[in-house]
Amino acid sequence: MNNTSRTDWATLEAMMDEDIDYSDIPPLSNEFFENATLRIPATQARDLIELDSEVITWFRLQGAEYKTLINLVLHRYIENSGDGVRANKVG
Repeated sequence: MNNTSRTDWATLEAMMDEDIDYSDIPPLSNEFFENATLRIPATQARDLIELDSEVITWFRLQGAEYKTLINLVLHRYIENSGDGVRANKVG
């Protein structure tokens, strides 16, 4: 099987945005976005957690490094839980 691309990459990269022909693509309506489904790769989806809006708002107000702060708070919670389980720190 030949996987060689037949795309003329030099010509494509030289094109300006306004030169791109979108005529064969229908416009995306509000209905399209209302029915759209977010698809996340399984390797990333397994690590997702849902936070209440008040929780994420409070952490964001703490500064740009709010994700690091969330991680630190969770590590401290584990350390202080008293069940003998320790989290493996990363970084």
